Amino acid sequence: MSEILLEARDLVKHFPVRKGVRRRQVGAVRAVDGVSLQVRAGETLGLVGESGSGKSTLARCLVRMLMPTAGEIEFGGRRIEGLGDAALRPLRRELQMVFQDPYASLNPRKRVGAIVGAPLRMHQIGDRAARRKRVLELLEAVGLTPDHYERFPHEFSGGQRQRVSIARALALAPRLIVADEPVSALDVSVQAQILNLLADLRDELGLTYVFVSHDLAVVRQVSDRVAVMYLGRLVEVSPAEELYQRPIMPYTAALLAAVPEAAPPAGRERIVLRGEVASALAPPPGCRLHPRCPFATDVCREVEPPLRDFGGGHVAACHHPLNVNQEVSRNAAEGSASSQP
Repeated sequence: MSEILLEARDLVKHFPVRKGVRRRQVGAVRAVDGVSLQVRAGETLGLVGESGSGKSTLARCLVRMLMPTAGEIEFGGRRIEGLGDAALRPLRRELQMVFQDPYASLNPRKRVGAIVGAPLRMHQIGDRAARRKRVLELLEAVGLTPDHYERFPHEFSGGQRQRVSIARALALAPRLIVADEPVSALDVSVQAQILNLLADLRDELGLTYVFVSHDLAVVRQVSDRVAVMYLGRLVEVSPAEELYQRPIMPYTAALLAAVPEAAPPAGRERIVLRGEVASALAPPPGCRLHPRCPFATDVCREVEPPLRDFGGGHVAACHHPLNVNQEVSRNAAEGSASSQP
């Protein structure tokens, strides 16, 4: 097993809701509500869920673009959740992000050479000639040419702009890149090119990814493990192929059922969730999925299920797990109970 590069423990991010002239707080959007996960060096962790599940907020907390409300974040053995801007500056070399919209994430008034070289200038790495050489190397690494150095972002296609964004993220030789929906704004054919590029860069440079997406078909292509979020909570984490073959949480099974497949696995029950996602201002008690879940019972409405270990690195939070025999379910419940303080 490789080392744990990034770890979150009981991570919380709430956004206050204020009203009135005095801006009195009347509530809080519980975007991330007690998430614990680990990312090992060299792996790609897929983070999936519907819009509003909290996955993008979690991603921004992990790289400290957002200050967590509570909980701990450890990167490379060092606690970073409470660090200020000055203390975070050296860590920015190792933690980088690729954003969803390649049209909005690049300054339209800057040439590509200046955009990709900006991190080098900010961290005072090399002189002007050395930075230009490094930028040209990065452009080549992401499939662009030296001719693109002097061009503006509006002269590129969407896929080329995302390549520029990736080159900028690579400028400081990071250890971890968080990619937040990096292909959702691109055509299907271009998506495949960017996914292949990310995979090649991981192999060549030894990168670690947290890959955020709502599209399970895309996540399956790139991820070693997949973490599923619903309404601010992790509900299932599993090795990728295990998750696709044997989803345990009904929410995961419903997401998979929505993915078009030429030959879906035999015997898989098609699960359809009814209604809308509840408000993160006031999540329902018990299991947060129970208002939409066809398997919900009284215990689901009253008791929030803990993450239980079903073996093989597959954990899920469900009172009525799918695709699990009674013995495995009983052992998982007993293991969860014995681990409580």
